[in-house]
Amino acid sequence: MNEKKTPPVVLVDGSSYLFRAYHALPPLTNSKNHPTGAIKGVISMIRRLEQDFPGSKMVVVFDAKGKTFRHEMYEEYKANRPPMPEDLGMQIEPIHEIVRAMGLPLLIVPEVEADDVIGTLANEATSKGIDVVVSTGDKDMAQLVSDHVTLINTMTETRMDRDGVVEKFGVTPEQIIDYLALVGDKVDNIPGVNKCGPKTAVKWLQTYKDLDHLIEHADEIKGKIGEYLREAIETLPLSRELATIRTDVDLEFGLEDLKLREQDDEQLLDLFKEYEFRSWVNELESESDAEGKTDNNSPSNPKEKRYSVITKQDELDDWIKRLKASDLFAFDTETTSLRYIDAEIVGVSFAVEAGEAAYVPLAHDYMGAPEQLDRDTVLEQFKPLLEDPKQRKVGQNLKYDKNVLANHGIDLEGIAEDTMLESYVYNSVATRHDMDSLAREYLGEQTITYESIAGKGARQLTFNQIDLEKAGPYAAEDADITLRLHQTLSPRLKETGKLDSVYREIDLPLVPVLSRMEQRGTLISASVLRKHSQELAERMAELEEEAHEVAGESFNLGSTKQLQVIFYDKLGLPVIKKTPKGAPSTAEPVLQELAHEHELPRLILEHRSLSKLKSTYTDTLPELIHHRTGRVHTSYHQAVTATGRLSSSEPNLQNIPIRSEQGRRIRQAFIAPEGYKLVAADYSQIELRIMAHLSGDNGLINAFEHGEDIHKATAAEVFGVSLKEVSSDQRRSAKAINFGLIYGMSAFGLSRQLGVERKLAQEYIDRYFERYPGVLKYMDNIRKQAHEDGFVETLFGRRLYLPEINARNKQMQQAAERTAINAPMQGTAADIIKRAMIEVDNWLRNEHADEARMTMQVHDELIVEVKESALDKVRDGLVKRMSAAVELAIPLVVDAGVGDNWDEAH
Repeated sequence: MNEKKTPPVVLVDGSSYLFRAYHALPPLTNSKNHPTGAIKGVISMIRRLEQDFPGSKMVVVFDAKGKTFRHEMYEEYKANRPPMPEDLGMQIEPIHEIVRAMGLPLLIVPEVEADDVIGTLANEATSKGIDVVVSTGDKDMAQLVSDHVTLINTMTETRMDRDGVVEKFGVTPEQIIDYLALVGDKVDNIPGVNKCGPKTAVKWLQTYKDLDHLIEHADEIKGKIGEYLREAIETLPLSRELATIRTDVDLEFGLEDLKLREQDDEQLLDLFKEYEFRSWVNELESESDAEGKTDNNSPSNPKEKRYSVITKQDELDDWIKRLKASDLFAFDTETTSLRYIDAEIVGVSFAVEAGEAAYVPLAHDYMGAPEQLDRDTVLEQFKPLLEDPKQRKVGQNLKYDKNVLANHGIDLEGIAEDTMLESYVYNSVATRHDMDSLAREYLGEQTITYESIAGKGARQLTFNQIDLEKAGPYAAEDADITLRLHQTLSPRLKETGKLDSVYREIDLPLVPVLSRMEQRGTLISASVLRKHSQELAERMAELEEEAHEVAGESFNLGSTKQLQVIFYDKLGLPVIKKTPKGAPSTAEPVLQELAHEHELPRLILEHRSLSKLKSTYTDTLPELIHHRTGRVHTSYHQAVTATGRLSSSEPNLQNIPIRSEQGRRIRQAFIAPEGYKLVAADYSQIELRIMAHLSGDNGLINAFEHGEDIHKATAAEVFGVSLKEVSSDQRRSAKAINFGLIYGMSAFGLSRQLGVERKLAQEYIDRYFERYPGVLKYMDNIRKQAHEDGFVETLFGRRLYLPEINARNKQMQQAAERTAINAPMQGTAADIIKRAMIEVDNWLRNEHADEARMTMQVHDELIVEVKESALDKVRDGLVKRMSAAVELAIPLVVDAGVGDNWDEAH
């Protein structure tokens, strides 16, 4: 009988993770403005370790305040370290409190660093035959690695054994101390050898084995680096001593004394509530509610998981019966590609109850793959179920699955829930909305990552190449987690009422609309783009020649260093801004300012602009034309922007420039098919109209009601002239004021935009608010509300959370206040066009299915392909439905143009 091996001791370097969590995570705060980002990062890491090492003794070690024995050795030790940021210092004690409440031993030993405590405990454990895992992000800890000591970094998900140390550093664990002594450490102020980098240290140690032998042979090292080595010989023993982690600290306790205590659920719950870690609160409360129940489970957090891989027809038949009988089931596809237009199904997974899920592999084709059910047969069996609108499904980003199923002739219906959208509507900025992030945030669970089963980078496997032993649990977990996320998020949305309406009436119904647009794609002329690309190349060559002439020499227009020499050394242009390293900047805002005074920066700017158009659009768009459809198929993203606006990628339609003539020419490549025209319908000044509605300002409302040019009307009010007397410059300034103020622009920002003194810009703003007092009142109220609630809302109730609205940093707070002013308008505009898209799609499919189809949505604009014979009725119907998407205090105005290409129609 084999003796059961003792689980490893886990030693946690809390101080290492404290700083890394602080810098890695955004500056989170709770509603009382107490910083929480580092707390969340460190505790998440510890909770993850508890899951990964069940049954292990875990000890958390932090540095003590004050000096250590190393300061006695070397007074300048760590003298270069900046003081701890105030908002990080405030998070240390809460972390300690939470660790203690979790029942974990917490060690803070005076005059000794956490590294030395960990080194000593690791030495004690290995001497007793117990393996050790050190959880740290500190490179110095590599010296502790042995056959029985391993390092893991949960923030980067990396593990380092002996081979890992050699792979990362080029030396063995036994050589790490000498390596650190040679390289030195600027932060810890360990002297090292001047100019000795990692490569040099590795080369020396590979040649001479250790520091003592290197010092003996120091005369053999040639060149300047040899001189530096010989200069450092006297201090190298000190550097080595400072870099050495002690493994023999005289501690008042041993491993046996460090006992795990029972977790104090009550105190832990209070702390999680105080710092507003909602998912952890819910998890603890669910566990508490479950105590005493016979099954000891909570619906969304089952204790036991039953995942199966189905390769037999009778097993599949049983599952299909269960799916048909269910009120709601989770569904997910595994595919060959993230690009929906190319993706083929490799397998499908599903779940009906939390904790139980199944995966049906259909196309795993690696060598030695077991026999699987026939893909076409299984999909044919699933088709009635998936196409039944009454059979309710929940998924994570079901738009993707709908598109992939369409590649196999299945039209997915019955999209009843989508966890990505539930999370996004619930709080768009609480977390990213991918499944792994949502599982951590709302279930407190670490999922199997794709990288962990498929690898990373160029060698990453596609799903069909992954062994079923790994693929099965991963795919089944996807369905299970999806179902559990829905069970967690849906009640929260329902509690808010308004958010549930936004989800059910706007974001969820938009899924099939966007899916149809993506599958349809848009027609692009490769020949128009190629011609444009050639012209851009010719103009760029001309600009390069002109730039060389002006500079008086040839140089690389893309070289920052060469530009710095020519601008600042040769031409003596003023240094407006410096890079973080202290060099004079050649960034775009700097060039724009310099271009007022000199020709060369203007030429560089134009060259950069054309180069970006060429590389991003005219060269790239033809490559995106799909071989099967002859069209470009963008991906619309519903859960990216904080305000609710859609974004898109491959290609990014939202960023195609329209201000320059060259930018507008790109739109000429977006064409209508033969016998069709493009209709581009655009909301006119929608955010200003929303401002008029939200503020209730009579002046703005009257201007819109009378159909006045709003910028002219504003100019007349601000400059005190009649409408007829408004000059083009005054209208331009008024337009900057109108749009600037709804984006929360300050007098300083306005003065820069208009090119006037700050005092005059402030006068313009003051006059504007005198004429439109309702706008000022609205802005003051919305700022106040944002500070009190931590969020603002759109007209339809979509919440836009502002985590930094009460930040101690004034600049961050002011930026959040500007967002608070603009977000309700931008978010309402986004909601309006989404509502319009749902209505227009429904109308076109019911009444003009063979005559018109939506192909693109860009900002406040919809683009529709329309048969020439149906042009007038479709254009009129489109304008009517877009205008009626919402009823405001003033009417929505929609401008609709027609053309053979997008530029003509726009």
